[in-house]
Order: sequence, then C-alpha cells, then structure tokens
Amino acid sequence: MLEAVFVKKSSGINNSKLSKTRWTQKVLDGEVSSLYPRPCMVRNSYICLDGLWDYAITGDDAFPSTFEGKIRVPFSPESFLSGVLRQLQPNETLWYTRNLLLPELECGFHYRLNFGAVDQQCKVYINKEEIASHIGGYLPFSIDLKNDWTKEEFELTVEVKDESDESYHARGKQRLKRGGMFYTAQSGIWQTVWIEKVPNSYIESVNIRPDLDSSSVYVDVTLNETFKNSNESSPEVFSYVREDTEDDQISRDSGIVPLEKESVTVLSKASGTSCRLKIDDPRLWTPDDPYLYHLVVSTDLDCVHCYFAMRSISIKEGENGYVCFYLNNEPLVQTGLLDQGYWPDGLYTAPCDDALIYDIKTAKSLGFNMLRKHIKIEPQRWYYHCDRLGMLVWQDMVCGGAKIKQWFVTYLATVLNIYHIPMSDRKISRFFLSRISKAGRDEFEKEVKLTIETLYNHPSIVMWVPFNEGWGQFDSVRITKDIKSYDSTRLVDHASGWFDQGAGDVVSLHYYFFRLHFRPEKERALALTEYGGYTLKVSGHTYSDNLYGYGGYNNKEELTKGFKKLMDTVIIPARKKGIFGFVYTQLSDIEDEVNGIMTYDREVIKIDEDVLRLVNKELKDNYNKVDKS
Repeated sequence: MLEAVFVKKSSGINNSKLSKTRWTQKVLDGEVSSLYPRPCMVRNSYICLDGLWDYAITGDDAFPSTFEGKIRVPFSPESFLSGVLRQLQPNETLWYTRNLLLPELECGFHYRLNFGAVDQQCKVYINKEEIASHIGGYLPFSIDLKNDWTKEEFELTVEVKDESDESYHARGKQRLKRGGMFYTAQSGIWQTVWIEKVPNSYIESVNIRPDLDSSSVYVDVTLNETFKNSNESSPEVFSYVREDTEDDQISRDSGIVPLEKESVTVLSKASGTSCRLKIDDPRLWTPDDPYLYHLVVSTDLDCVHCYFAMRSISIKEGENGYVCFYLNNEPLVQTGLLDQGYWPDGLYTAPCDDALIYDIKTAKSLGFNMLRKHIKIEPQRWYYHCDRLGMLVWQDMVCGGAKIKQWFVTYLATVLNIYHIPMSDRKISRFFLSRISKAGRDEFEKEVKLTIETLYNHPSIVMWVPFNEGWGQFDSVRITKDIKSYDSTRLVDHASGWFDQGAGDVVSLHYYFFRLHFRPEKERALALTEYGGYTLKVSGHTYSDNLYGYGGYNNKEELTKGFKKLMDTVIIPARKKGIFGFVYTQLSDIEDEVNGIMTYDREVIKIDEDVLRLVNKELKDNYNKVDKS
C-alpha cells in the first residue's frame, strides 16, 4: 500500500553517527587533490589553497583579534569534514585567514585568485585591505592580484555572511531549521580555492559551440582589457587528441582524458577572437561513446587547454507520432535520477573526486543515462566527469526568494495540478510564489545568465530548468526566451512539475500521488521529471530517526517489488503513450529523506540492481512501440 510519510522538523546541526563515507579518511589524512578545478579551461600553473585555514565566528564585522581554530577548506563549517560542526547564523560573521608566500614572478605576469563558490556573501582582504567582494553562493569568481601584494608573504582573509533562507538570495534546499525535504544550511567556502599565474594580458574565457549540420565547432575567445590594449598577436586556436591513458583521472597538464591515439592536427587559426573549426567526419558524443576533442587556445604569453564534444539535442515528432527527444538527430529515451549532491561527511561538498565518479558510474551501471542536478550547481569537476563518462545532465537553476509558502507550492499546487487548473506566474502570483522583492528577481535573472556562461562548454548538459514546483517562479515565459537567447543549443524545461505556462520544450510532470494524467502535445515533448520517492530505512546507514518520503517499505525485497509494480503498471505504459523522459526520485538518501536508490553513505543499493537495469532497458527499447488507445 502506497502511503505518504512525513516527519517532524528538527533544527541545528545533527550530530548523527552517519557522518562518514568510504572516502572520509582520505580527507582527514590531509590528502589535497592535485587535479585542476576547472577542467574545461586549464592552465599549467596551479597552486591549490585547499586545506587547513584559521577561522573564527563573530557577532560583528570587526576583524577578530584571535581565531578559534582550524577549518578544512573547502568544507562548510556545518559539515563533519570541516572539523567545526557549527551552524553559521544570519547575524554572525565567518572569518577565514591564512598566510601565503608565492613563488617570484617573471616580468609581465601576475597571480589570479579563484574561488569555486562561497555561500552567500563575502569580502576578500589582503593584509586587512579589502580587494574584492562577491554576492551569490553558487557561482565562481576570480580576482587579479597586484604584484605589490604578492612580492612577499601576505595574509589572505575571507569574510563571509550567510542569511540562508532568511533572505531572497539563492539557497536551493538549504534551511536553518532542517528537516524533511529541506537540509542543513551551508555557509562559507564550499568549493576549491586556487591561484594561477597569468600574463598581464590573458585569455579570460573560451566559449565553444558545436554545429553538427556544418561539421564545425565555433570558438569565441574573450580577452581581458589589458590584452585589448597590448601589442600581442591574436589568439591561435587548434585542436588535437592526445595519447590515451589508463589513468581514470585527468592529468594536471591536459585537462581531459583523451580517448585514442592520434597525431597532432592543426585545424585552424583564429584571425581575431572568433573562429570556425572544420571537423572532418566528426565522432559524435553519446552516453555510450562520450568522445571528447582537445582544444588549445594560445597567445604570445598565455595558453589554456579546453575540450569539446560534437553533439546536438533537440525535440521533434518521431516515427511513432509523438514529440520525442533527439540526441545527434537520433531518438533517445532519457531515463534519469534526481541528484541533489549531498554527502554525510561534506554536505554540499563531496569528499573527493572518487566520490563524484562513484555516483556517476553507479547510475550508469544501473542503466540510467541522465542525472537531473536538482537546485544546486556542482564544482566543475562533476560536470567534467559527466562529460567524459557519458552522463546526460538536466541542470536546475538555484531557487531563491522569500520563504517558500509550502501550503501553496506543495499542497494546494498538487490539487491544482490534478484538476489542470492553470495559474499565471505574473505579478498577481508573486506573493504566493515568494517573489515580491524586485532585487531578488533581478539577482535571480543575473545568476541564470552567469550559470549558463559558467557551464556552457560542458557537452553533458542538455537541459536548463529555471524553476521547480513554483519555488520562486516568476515570468517564466520571458525568462525561457532569455535562456534561449543565451544558449540556443539546449532545451528548456521552464516549470518542472508546475506551474506550466505553455513555454519551453517540455511538458514537465511530477507524479507522487493520485493518478498520472497527461495529454501529448504537438510542440513540446512529455517528460516525467519527478516520480517515485519510495522509502526504505536501512539500519546503520541512516542519518536521523526521522523519515521522509513517499511510500514505506520494510526491506529490499518489498521495495524492489513495489518499484517494479510502479514501473510495470504506470511508468512503462506512460512511455508507450508518449512520455520520453523519466527522473526517478532519487539517487541517494539525504538526511531525513530515505527515498534514494542508495543510502546516504553510498554503501547500500536499496533496489535490486538487475531490476533497475531491466526497467531502464524496457523504457529505452522499442522506441517506436506506442499505445494510441
């Protein structure tokens, strides 16, 4: 019997015994990754600043006179791996500091300081002089360091404030009072910090767009202002595939794992900052053959190693009469998992690359070809591993706004959805959808654009998802048009679950209760973007005594039977009636939620693996076998 299971809420830091994974000890032993944090644009110079910093938490903005101890970067203070285990409150300030002595630079070069992500607002100081500030907890930012600052040992300090769910800033599923489907709030530095050497005139970014119709790839190179005023020659762009390697990690030098041995082939030279590279007989990227081309962009003094893939994503009416997903102009059913990217030891931050790889490889081994990255932006190495391992990604934007009115966007919205009662997300609904603040709306739109710019070169990403179940939703028709203007190469699910405004490329359905009812359209593909969520609590592998999910089972056998029944009676028949994208909830348990196919520590797969492979095969096979009744 399928039943909804809800829980009481808890607050503060959970001192759960489930605070470790198989990778925890590597971090505690002081292992710091030597792998470049931004694989899609690699420089040879790289100094990682991860590791132990001094920290303090204060009640004001004054520099602390003393520090409380050590914090392990890049783990938030709320996490076990940080060594702190303390929740930063909105009225508090988190301070990081460390001394640095950098190698002496040759003339014409300087250092560039890079932050993967700092949640939510931060200021950066050198020797107590503010040099930069940043707002937004999910996106990277960089700072050019003056040579005068780095000629001798200096003190680097980061000041952080985090209003969490007390503000309109992007926060995803973080909540100060965690519980149920909301999780421990994060703060501070939670992605890698590193320094690289760059010339005074350098390559700022590289934008790569494949075009299968012309067997070409278009490369746009952005140069910094100093370069534009220099006498250096225009950048050269060329591509080649390096010799293969048995190592599962990328090398520090190349930034990609090449797939086969070829000689170096110069394809083109850029006359300016844009060029078109002709790719003869391109090898197309697919989940089964995730082939990556290596791209090099160089100037007189700067050089970056990038990669790209030849692939396209689209929707169109198939031979079966339904609007379907097409990868490289071939029909493809996408079977995926909701992936929220939480860990018992690192919370928002995976303990290491091996942990990231484990999630992706496990999902692939069970027959899934897609992960929906849910309301979170991962470090770029996660997307890189999806690129090289062949995992499609649907990327959610990170929601924000005022506190979610759960009675409306969860409960009443479900009823409206069942009876197909439409609701506009324009001005009249902004109160109910927590988007009254114009500053919050403007910030969200800015971050949507920056998210696309940041992740644009990852071929694994095939879908942008700006809104989920009405959380902070507003003006989604216009925002979908904006997203398409920023990136015409990917699809958009403009309103996952509800409230559908008739825009985008997908009719997006969520199914947890009641009857699954849908009508195929002529312009948009149908996708079941959340379903399932069946719960099983595995003794010794749970985070808390609370339990949240949909449907309760007592053991693996019962859960497998219930899952198989759902697939046989609802999901596979739905595929035959026109649904071609599926996202099961979810990849792993998270805190109170025990509805993952894996436990939170990734030690137990809770549904029979053969059954998972079988139902994924049934969903993907016989693509044109449909039921028009």
